[in-house]
Amino acid sequence: MGIIEKIKEIEAEMARTQKNKATEYHLGQLKAKIAKLRTQLLEPPKGSSGAGEGFEVTKFGHGRVALIGFPSVGKSTLLTLLTGTHSEAASYEFTTLTCIPGIIHYNDTKIQLLDLPGIIEGASEGKGRGRQVIAVSKSSDIVLMVLDASKSEGHRQILTKELEAVGLRLNKRPPQIYFKKKKTGGISFNSTLPLTHVDEKLCYQILHEYKIHNAEVLFREDATVDDLIDVIEGNRKYMKCVYVYNKIDVIGIDDVDKLARQPNSVVISCNLKLNLDRLLARMWEEMGLVRVYTKPQGQQPDFTEPVVLSVRWLHSGRLL
Repeated sequence: MGIIEKIKEIEAEMARTQKNKATEYHLGQLKAKIAKLRTQLLEPPKGSSGAGEGFEVTKFGHGRVALIGFPSVGKSTLLTLLTGTHSEAASYEFTTLTCIPGIIHYNDTKIQLLDLPGIIEGASEGKGRGRQVIAVSKSSDIVLMVLDASKSEGHRQILTKELEAVGLRLNKRPPQIYFKKKKTGGISFNSTLPLTHVDEKLCYQILHEYKIHNAEVLFREDATVDDLIDVIEGNRKYMKCVYVYNKIDVIGIDDVDKLARQPNSVVISCNLKLNLDRLLARMWEEMGLVRVYTKPQGQQPDFTEPVVLSVRWLHSGRLL
């Protein structure tokens, strides 16, 4: 039985199992098994060169942004409008087959924008070029999820599910769980507050599923079983994501207003070139870039070539 079949079998078992106090330990173990299998699924086949031809794009500039979405939602057109780089656009699906980079010149900085092939349902299982697309997305600073405004909600849920399945956590922060493997001493389980989702027994069972018998675990928040599994796996990527609703010119003004008011969302029209300036401003804001202009002693400041830093870098105290 292949990995995908094993995952589907476990998911079917979870769907059949009633959720209650008596089954929470069993469900926790099943979630850990699925997480392990999905990690195996993401490993490149033996003898392969990794990301695949056309996807090895060298990082350039002060930040990297990936365009993710279903086929024919306007990613290639958006790349052309923002960067001037030509990316073939047509009315049929899968026009883009490789990763096409472009450079956005904004606020005296250079931001690399990547147009990726359209994701299809099942990308996390390797369908289409899903594995390569997701690998490049993980190397980006933020993700722009481009959606068709006329059918956005269903697509957004499917894309989020596919990205979650491969370890991309959108607009979430890492769980406040301290985890460290040890060579001896058994398992030490502690928490700084009452826990409602995980107890010591469940934690032991999940660690046993990973064949971990010596570790230190400290919960600093009321985290879930999924959070604990994410910390044990250790390969999750927590990223900012801006939901870009394109083709607003084909829906009513009330629908546009509703989409625009959703969290982390920007509405645009590539066809009419509407609201692209707001998209650039939001992208800049989410990337947390800061320009620092140098001033030699006794001379005027140099406003031509700023030093570009990340807000996260500044908050780490390295500038002090």
